[in-house]
This record gives sequence, structure tokens and C-alpha cells, in this order.
Amino acid sequence: MTLFLPFFFGFLSAVVGVIPPGLINMTAAKVGITDGRKRAMMFVLGATIIVFLQTYISVMFAQYINQHEEIVVLFREIGLGIFMALSIYFLFFAKEPKINPQEKLQLKSKRSRFFMGMLISALNFFPIPYYVFISVTLASYKLFNFEASSTYSLVFGIVSGSFFVFYCYVLFFEKLQSRTEFLIKNMNKFIGIVTGIVALITLVNVLKFYF
Repeated sequence: MTLFLPFFFGFLSAVVGVIPPGLINMTAAKVGITDGRKRAMMFVLGATIIVFLQTYISVMFAQYINQHEEIVVLFREIGLGIFMALSIYFLFFAKEPKINPQEKLQLKSKRSRFFMGMLISALNFFPIPYYVFISVTLASYKLFNFEASSTYSLVFGIVSGSFFVFYCYVLFFEKLQSRTEFLIKNMNKFIGIVTGIVALITLVNVLKFYF
């Protein structure tokens, strides 16, 4: 159970962070349509390797932050503001996501799709601060510690969650528009509710620290 929790929450946080249409998953879907599933999976594998490196760096940085309580509290307060802002944005201002399989992505590189996946994933810097925050938050709730076994469990959970979402985009991209139209149309509301719940939990814990 000790190792299951970091893996589970790592997997869940990766799914929440990666599932909105973005450069990596949309490019993976496009490669699957134009070049076939095998080459798309090579692209996904390359992207996932970079995700592993980014996640490991994030957890190591989070370990340093976790040793300084004042930084942990600061991160919670920053996270509270971020999640509140995200909730307001996704619930009231974000436009409805649109997935257009006919849209052409500029894939100019003729090199291996594996290295293309690594390159595009490396250009995405969002995972590092995101997983730093996830690691610190889980550690503050005693759901994760920075021992080697727990660290690798969290990292592999995040990598598995990322790979799962990428794979789903490759496998079910054409079906996403026709069979899960309701989910796509309401994705912003779903994300807004999730971030709102996280903001509420964070607010309670910030207040507990001061009072």
C-alpha cells in the first residue's frame, strides 16, 4: 500500500495534466493518422522518456523544497492562487475545446519519430513546476515520501499515466470526436471542478497552518 499510493496519485496527476489537447498528444494522434500506429508509438516512447527525466528532476527539486517548511507553505499559498484562478478560467472563460482530425500539424522533420517525440516533449517545460507542486503536496499530506522506493513509484506512476493518455490519443483519436463529444464539450467544466476541489482542500490546510 505504501508504494501503491505514490504510483496511484502520480498516475492520476499525469492523466489530469496531460489529457487536455496539447502539442504532444495532438502530434501523437496526427502521426498515428498519417504514418501509422507503429510510428506513432515510437513518437510516444520518445516523448515518454523525456517525461521520465523531467519528472525525476522535479521530484529531486521537490525534495529540497520539502526540507524547508516555509517554502512548503509558500508553495501551498501559490498553489491556492493558481488553482483558484484555473477554476475561474475553466468554468467561466475558457473556450470549448475543439479536436479537428483534418487540421494539419507541421511535421517538417523526416527523422525518426522517436527523436521527434523526444524533441517536442523537451520543448514542453510545464511538467517540471507541475510535478514539483504535486510532489510537495503529496509529501505534505503524508501520501508520499522521498525515499528511493517511493520516489520511483511516483515517477513511474506519472510516466505510466502520461503514456496511457498518449496511447489513448493515438488509438482512439478518430472516435474521440464522435463517441465522446459530450466529454470534449464539457472538459473545461470538469477541469474547473477538479481544480476547485483542490483549491478548497489547499485553502483548508493553509488556514490550519496559521490557526
